[in-house]
Amino acid sequence: MRLFVVMGVSGSGKTSVGQALAEEIGAGYIDGDKLHSAASIAKMERGEPLNDDDRRPWLERVGATLEAAEGPCIVGCSALKRAYRDIIRRAAGAPVLFLFLDGGRRVLEARMSRRTGHFMPVSLLDSQLATLERPEADEAFVRVDIDQPLEDVVSSLAAQIERLERIG
Repeated sequence: MRLFVVMGVSGSGKTSVGQALAEEIGAGYIDGDKLHSAASIAKMERGEPLNDDDRRPWLERVGATLEAAEGPCIVGCSALKRAYRDIIRRAAGAPVLFLFLDGGRRVLEARMSRRTGHFMPVSLLDSQLATLERPEADEAFVRVDIDQPLEDVVSSLAAQIERLERIG
């Protein structure tokens, strides 16, 4: 399986982890935030959460980006609900492994408070956490706790991917 989505709520480290993991495993990385429409970004900047209708075209672009990849590819995308992950899987047209960056509210809020230049305000963290449907056993995913150094998160994900590729 060589198509991956680094998923999690805002502040979980999708971009940092995705970029570092891509380098570690020899994959391309695409920041899913760059696939949002201007209208969706403006909505989030105003502190308004996106609804399912806002997200659908974005999720389809995430899947299409994976489908178009000419090699191993990682896209950073919140993929908060199972239905969202299903849209991505269908649009990708191939198996996708979701890399779930899991962390508690305290860790997430601290991270969001420290970052600059991002359109997602801390005020939307609660709506993200309320929307999150953790991946279930019948979905292709691996989980990592983000309350550790970036290098440890990346090495854990790389090891889990390697193990899955060996057995699978």
